[in-house]
Amino acid sequence: MSTTHTPRSRRAASRPNRQAAAHRPALLESMLRVRRFEERCVELYSAARIRGFMHLYIGEEAVAVGVNEVLTADDAVVSTYREHGHALARGIPAESIMAEMFGKVTGCSRGRGGSMHLFDAGRRFYGGNAIVGGGLPLAAGLALADRMTGRNRVTCCFFGDGAFAEGEFHETANLAALWGLPLLLVCENNLYAMGTALARHQARTDLALRAAGYGMVSWAVDGMDVLAVEDAARKAAEGVRAGSGPHFLEMRTYRFRAHSMYDADRYRDKAEIERWKERDPVEGLARRLRETKELTDRARTAMEVRLAAEIDRAVEAADQAPEEPVEDLLKYVTSPEASRP
Repeated sequence: MSTTHTPRSRRAASRPNRQAAAHRPALLESMLRVRRFEERCVELYSAARIRGFMHLYIGEEAVAVGVNEVLTADDAVVSTYREHGHALARGIPAESIMAEMFGKVTGCSRGRGGSMHLFDAGRRFYGGNAIVGGGLPLAAGLALADRMTGRNRVTCCFFGDGAFAEGEFHETANLAALWGLPLLLVCENNLYAMGTALARHQARTDLALRAAGYGMVSWAVDGMDVLAVEDAARKAAEGVRAGSGPHFLEMRTYRFRAHSMYDADRYRDKAEIERWKERDPVEGLARRLRETKELTDRARTAMEVRLAAEIDRAVEAADQAPEEPVEDLLKYVTSPEASRP
């Protein structure tokens, strides 16, 4: 049976009180789900059971979980090629994602997309895009459609700091501000565009300040603190829904792993990585919850057991799932009309 994690923002019309007893532990469990899923993917990739390119989200979990917490089922999410965490936080089942990683037909993209192209139209999750900044024009189009049809929705677009070097960002930011689009731009600034440090590819490293130059509300957020992320994302989403145009959040975060599984990661000082690990968003929240008596050791262990079982089921289901038949390989490549003689 497929296990679906659905954020509370999609289960209820009103937002839960952030101080509610179950809320902050639930945020921790959501981040742990992403962390443990990614760690299992490392094992599977090393065993050649997952192939192709794979970009891990370990260290950045607070951004995906905190932002998705404030989105509704009607909102849209457009992501990057480092999107496993976004997909899980959006509520796409681990089984569906793992099957996609294995290239199986039961995957969310029928096994045709793999790690970088997760897609779920039913949950309004529109990629997984392999091109840096490639999701930005798509997000602008979704937001424009909502504005033209009068739907009170938010389109949330995740992208990295490297997208600031791409024309797509500047074109999207300009048009979004010019047309007042209901767009939430979330920049995951992890300080490196692949192997290039931010200061080596951007003359002005305050990205929130640069985005403000397009006339949109912008601010920087501690992307290693899920509560800070959630608060900022809620304020931004409320501003977008109120009709005040696009909002920009610079999430200052850090990936603990290399850019991809093929990356030797020789461009970063190991001491820098260790300093950022001291700010681990998962363990940081866990410590706070223990200090406030919101989380016991028994409850933490129970979380780990639940998540381990969930991921075990996902791997087993992916193993047993069928591959797409060879005779179906041209299916969906062209539209039925285009296939007619």
